[in-house]
Amino acid sequence: MSAAVVFTDLDGTLLDAATYSWKEAAPALELLEARGIPLVLVTSKTRAEVEVLRGALGNRHPFVVENGGAAFIPKGYFPFSLSVAKARDGYLALEWGASYEELTAALKDASRESGCRVLGFSDMTTPEVAEACSFDPGLAALAKAREYDEPFLVLDAVRESRLLAAIEARGYRWTRGGRFHHICGDNDKAGAVAALRALFEQALGPMRSIGLGDAPNDAEFLAAVELPVLIPSAHLNELQRRIPHGMIPRREGPAGWNEAILGLLAA
Repeated sequence: MSAAVVFTDLDGTLLDAATYSWKEAAPALELLEARGIPLVLVTSKTRAEVEVLRGALGNRHPFVVENGGAAFIPKGYFPFSLSVAKARDGYLALEWGASYEELTAALKDASRESGCRVLGFSDMTTPEVAEACSFDPGLAALAKAREYDEPFLVLDAVRESRLLAAIEARGYRWTRGGRFHHICGDNDKAGAVAALRALFEQALGPMRSIGLGDAPNDAEFLAAVELPVLIPSAHLNELQRRIPHGMIPRREGPAGWNEAILGLLAA
């Protein structure tokens, strides 16, 4: 394969949905590193969560957080200036998301209007987030350090459609991840991926884009890359309807991720 960049979701994709391990993807991760192919993490997780994971993976590339709320680019990563980016903690940040305070207020308003009860991260204690997400307390604290996106559980399925309509009526977006719904501003993973892809091509020239994901909130960015990979999950039929040309590995999670990347790089 010619020059490439890989954009990947995390939970249920590169990371096992239950254990959050990436060990089964190790051969493909090593091959990407050996070939100098950038691996961009694209997730609903917070910057604090991703920084821990990047350290464990040895990942030095840009990353997208909170469903496209922002992309963080290590300073000096691209050989040109980014006038629209903000300097933050050693990164250049491209921000598209609404503030967390604005989002939590909008969700409460939409819940009251629709009569649909919700439970957002801002309403939950760190131990409650840990239990809901099967995290240890340290990871749960990182997951609550939100900036651009509020995950929430719908507690009244009968009124769910009213809630989502009320969110949209306020000018906000919603999406579904593996476990939670999310409310966000005028941003999504696809927009962030498109912006980063343009920067990679400006720096390195034309390249193939590979995308991997398993959940509905991955569909838009998967549709925007040249080589989409649909990791098997409970959402596979929905993803297939939206991305009929997507490659589907045989296995779930990091094992399927490994299979797909090794296969694509051998092509």
